[in-house]
Amino acid sequence: MDTVEDIVIVGAGFAGLATALGLHRKGVKSLVLESSPAMRTTGFAFTIWTNAWRALDALGVGDKVRDHHLLLESITFLSATSGDISAKVDLDKTQRKIGMHELRCVQRDFLLETLAAELPKDTIRFSSKIVLIQEDGNLKLLHLADGSIIKAKVLIGCDGINSVVAKYLGLEKPLFSGRCATRGISEHPTGHGFKHDYLNINGGGFRYGFLPCSEKNIYWFFTWCPSENGAEKVDESIQKMREFVLKILTASKVPREIIEVIERSEMSEVVSSPLRYRSPISLLFGNITKRNVCVIGDALHPMTPDLGQGGCTSLEDGVILSRYLADAVHDGNVEVGLEKFERDRRWRCANVVAKSYITGFIQQSSNWFVSFLREKLLAGIMARDLLNVSDYDCGKL
Repeated sequence: MDTVEDIVIVGAGFAGLATALGLHRKGVKSLVLESSPAMRTTGFAFTIWTNAWRALDALGVGDKVRDHHLLLESITFLSATSGDISAKVDLDKTQRKIGMHELRCVQRDFLLETLAAELPKDTIRFSSKIVLIQEDGNLKLLHLADGSIIKAKVLIGCDGINSVVAKYLGLEKPLFSGRCATRGISEHPTGHGFKHDYLNINGGGFRYGFLPCSEKNIYWFFTWCPSENGAEKVDESIQKMREFVLKILTASKVPREIIEVIERSEMSEVVSSPLRYRSPISLLFGNITKRNVCVIGDALHPMTPDLGQGGCTSLEDGVILSRYLADAVHDGNVEVGLEKFERDRRWRCANVVAKSYITGFIQQSSNWFVSFLREKLLAGIMARDLLNVSDYDCGKL
């Protein structure tokens, strides 16, 4: 028998759970459909900047996450070709418009579990993959892989880069940036002893990031251009990928203790992934919403990771959408609420996606002229951009 739900959220990632929790805090019930049989934890960790902490505080879970993750004190840019520091920012001495900056590297599974734990037990339905979306008057018919059908009065797509809901809205497919990424995390039971510093090593055709999550584990990521680094078939196994990353870093001016972290790391089963983004033009002029349907998070604004804003802007989305949508539900006009969300997010998302792409190109380029400008001038500008883009307040619920 078909069921009817007031609000259906597709995807139990950051955006989906943040939206569901925001609605719950506002007294509005929703159903979250997740295609996987359990919570997805791939990716290990990600950076949470100031803007995302404001979102988590608005949702009432900020301190629960803070208590388990280190506050990072600085950001350092290091040249891969010379080994010199090209820029450094002390976060405890750098103010934003509404206070001090806050940066922590948060483990993905911990954040997802924290958000999910705040929701009523029947909110998330696993093993629920949508294969087709149809219309039935004002309702959306969601055909699931198991043959069941759910009728949704409001449909929110938080289903990632290959979003079924984004396809339904007619948004253009995300574009390949020409770069790939791999990630890992190293465990140090007796403590790693590294400074509370976000280290960026750039140039030579790759980008490497190194962030302590706690005193006992470190998250790292490595991005590269396959066409420039002879990376054919390195993603066939974890061992080949590890050897590839170590080979490039060893040939560069990377401190030995940093390389040793990778040697002892656990790496993702998803050995590498292409970095994709949605065209800012598509974000400015495409359908973000249509009547009682909208997309948020990676379904709306997939971006390269160079500003560390993919998860952060998804949390912003969740707070802003749940605020507008809950108020609209109480007023009896959902479309108005979704239109407010669309107006609020178009320029913000397009701006962050564009800056992320440009920053990644500059950081990773092996072109001699770009490298010269990066190390002499642009590194400082990029460091400030990391802070400026996070100087954003999504507001309260």
